[in-house]
Amino acid sequence: MRVLHVLNHTGRLNGNVHAAVDLACAQSKMGNDVTVASGGGHFDREFAANGVQTILVSMRRRPLDMIAAVQALSKLIKQRRFHVVHAHMETSAVLAWPACALTRTPLVTTVHNEFERSAILMGIGRRVIAVSAAVAESMERRGLPASRIRTVLNGTIGTARHPQEPSQPQPLGDGSILFVGGLHPRKGLPTLLHAFSIVKTAVPCATLHVVGEGPHEAFYQALAAKSDHAGSIIFYGGQDDPRPWFLGADIFSMPSLSEPAGLVLSEASEAGCAIVASNVGGIPEMLDGGRAGVLVPPQQPEALAAALIKLLTDPAALARGKQLALANASRLSLERVVRQTNEVYQECF
Repeated sequence: MRVLHVLNHTGRLNGNVHAAVDLACAQSKMGNDVTVASGGGHFDREFAANGVQTILVSMRRRPLDMIAAVQALSKLIKQRRFHVVHAHMETSAVLAWPACALTRTPLVTTVHNEFERSAILMGIGRRVIAVSAAVAESMERRGLPASRIRTVLNGTIGTARHPQEPSQPQPLGDGSILFVGGLHPRKGLPTLLHAFSIVKTAVPCATLHVVGEGPHEAFYQALAAKSDHAGSIIFYGGQDDPRPWFLGADIFSMPSLSEPAGLVLSEASEAGCAIVASNVGGIPEMLDGGRAGVLVPPQQPEALAAALIKLLTDPAALARGKQLALANASRLSLERVVRQTNEVYQECF
């Protein structure tokens, strides 16, 4: 099958990009002819290593650039006769739509961040992939016909973004709690910082490790510095390969206020971290209905702290939490994502 993926860019530390990179590389490895058209970025070398062709198309939101992008995509699609075009961001979807209409090529879109007001634009696809049932339900409530929505739950196990050689665990020590994510309000880090103050009183050896970057990084660092336990909170910045931190941590915590289907839950499961996460969005689906992790209400630091303390003070509970997370990893494979995505493509012909 000849597939064209269209993205605004291929920059690092962006969940939409990570999911698209994983899908494109896995499709290529499974024998598909895969091309990515984007403004370029960090992952172009991974595409080359996995047999994915890249085409540079500027998708800046300026009138002349957008006209040129539609023309370039139309020419590319007409020349290569792709079976399907798959857009992963609102701008790329809007630019791909007229090119697909002109060439009568099916357009499939994936909704990664349905909480964004502009996500309704993804409804221009002949089929719209939602990364969790929660996202599908949200898009349906916003007026998109259920007949055009298909759910393909996120999964990253088998990603080409990380080196294949085994990672060495980061030595985080006993009682280690890990956060990996973008440093912006939706990810809920202040709730975890508050909860950690409660945890530290009950579990003096506990440490909190924060991997990620974002617009609120300085603010969160300042917030942590004001804590009585600032010396036990460590910020590492963004990491291309966070696996050593997952492998070194006892618990992974995801205190999101909203979450379509966090990719990091795949990585935490694969590493065998016990997981404590907010009961919002697609998180329960990623955690097999809560069987593979502890679900707590969002923005309730006391409830989050109680779940963390239980795991850190009960070795049997911690060991069981790690085993359940590891067992969940098989549900979150890229092989399954590719198979289900290709089934959506087949509906378009």
